[in-house]
Amino acid sequence: MFNLFAVPVPELAGKTILVTGAGRGIGAVLAGLLAGRGARVFAGIFGKPDPEWEHHLAGATQIELDVTRQDDVDHAIETIQSDAGRLDGLVNNAGLISPIGHVDQLSSDDLRPAFEVNVLGVHRMTRAALPMLRQASGVVVNAGTGAATTPMEGWAAYCTSKAGARMLTQMFAIELKDSGIRFFFLGIPPTDTAMQAEIRQAGLNPISRIAQSDLVAPQVAASAMAWLCSAEARQLEDVLLDVREAPFTPMMTG
Repeated sequence: MFNLFAVPVPELAGKTILVTGAGRGIGAVLAGLLAGRGARVFAGIFGKPDPEWEHHLAGATQIELDVTRQDDVDHAIETIQSDAGRLDGLVNNAGLISPIGHVDQLSSDDLRPAFEVNVLGVHRMTRAALPMLRQASGVVVNAGTGAATTPMEGWAAYCTSKAGARMLTQMFAIELKDSGIRFFFLGIPPTDTAMQAEIRQAGLNPISRIAQSDLVAPQVAASAMAWLCSAEARQLEDVLLDVREAPFTPMMTG
């Protein structure tokens, strides 16, 4: 349906990269891909890795990480400082789509978890990582979505919180423009992960009716994120990017 393929990822030897939400799906695939290209990878995992995806983490150092808890975040950064002494990239991949439901049926407190992960979690992680990222002139890649700019039935929590993450990325980029750190918000198309299974089960908008066979493979988004962690991405000026557009599509091969 989308006709998208993984992009080539340059060698990343010497780079240290932290990936949040690495226990399954895109995050797990990304951790494995980064490690395979020579990076030292710290995989932030909430709870235990999903057995279906755990094999991707063989080359990564797993860290227990709940992005809604400042203690977890601080411990993760301290561990990386102690074990690696540097941080070249932070990929804020952890995300939450639930609860799915009509906005008039959701309480304000129902929306809180999505904002805690998708907005405050991104801020919390980024702020904690800034000292090491400044030293390395590093990069922050935030997992995005077209839902950040397009309202979708039943996705009040997801759309509004991802819109906040989009603006937060732009705020970091403009206010830290002289820091040497690059910031990206990467739009990701419907991908074959557990989140998409949750979307299908809810059945509230056209995205829920996309057949599983038509979904994008997790390797596509993972490869784009990994590429953004490479030296080749330093040439980019745009903060807002999408897997379905340049610079990624010209690099895709079937």
